[in-house]
Amino acid sequence: MKPKVTMIAWNQNDNYVVTAVNNHLLKVWNSSTGQLLHDLVGHADEVFVLETHPFDCRIMLSAGHDGNIFIWDITKGTKTKHYFNMIEGQGHGAVFDCKFSPDGQHFACTDSHGHLLIFGFGCSRPYEKIPDQMFFHTDYRPLIRDSKNYVLDEQTQQAPHLMPPPFLVDVDGNPHPTKYQRLVPGRENCADEHLIPQLGYVATSDGEVVEQVIGQQTVDQDEPGVEPSILDGMIRQLQLEQDQRTGADQESAPSGPQNGEGTPRRG
Repeated sequence: MKPKVTMIAWNQNDNYVVTAVNNHLLKVWNSSTGQLLHDLVGHADEVFVLETHPFDCRIMLSAGHDGNIFIWDITKGTKTKHYFNMIEGQGHGAVFDCKFSPDGQHFACTDSHGHLLIFGFGCSRPYEKIPDQMFFHTDYRPLIRDSKNYVLDEQTQQAPHLMPPPFLVDVDGNPHPTKYQRLVPGRENCADEHLIPQLGYVATSDGEVVEQVIGQQTVDQDEPGVEPSILDGMIRQLQLEQDQRTGADQESAPSGPQNGEGTPRRG
């Protein structure tokens, strides 16, 4: 196998360069002379994450598709800490990205199974206040293109950026309580009745029918005594302005394409 460099990173003071090679080795080099100082052994698959500590020039983090996360002392060429991302019943999860916090006391990683892993000093109590599983109910909704080749949500026929803020659900599509729905930007000050999603029954790939969030629960704005939704009004206003701009562009545009190009323009 021909060796190839997959990642490269300088340490905090730029005295060292660390390269990840597809033979699963990490190599530490003197950045001024180009001298090879250390071979760091431990990974069993390719490494695509090299993260420098924000202020300690000795520390480098590496993570790869083998599920291993290492903290290295690159001045000595030794391991300081090691974690293996084993997922019960599913084998290991490949680690795709890692970042240190600005104070260097924590780092967070994401893996191939959609997990966010948080490491560091202190207690985990603040993180226990939120559910273990958090998805937006629109995460896997199909998209379509309209006649002008713009992207629309298939179910609502709206541009995704004009849709109401999504709901937080678990991995099975069940909505979380209203106190968690207020964590979504745009829902911080909503009344409780506007935090209750509309549910429907959806068939899964194995034929099982489950109850899932299918969209925003709406009220009839014409009913007496019902306060209109500010958010819905803003969405309608934005859509109206966009339609007006599109109409103005079409009226002012030449009758035929110029320079042989027929690419549509957005207002």
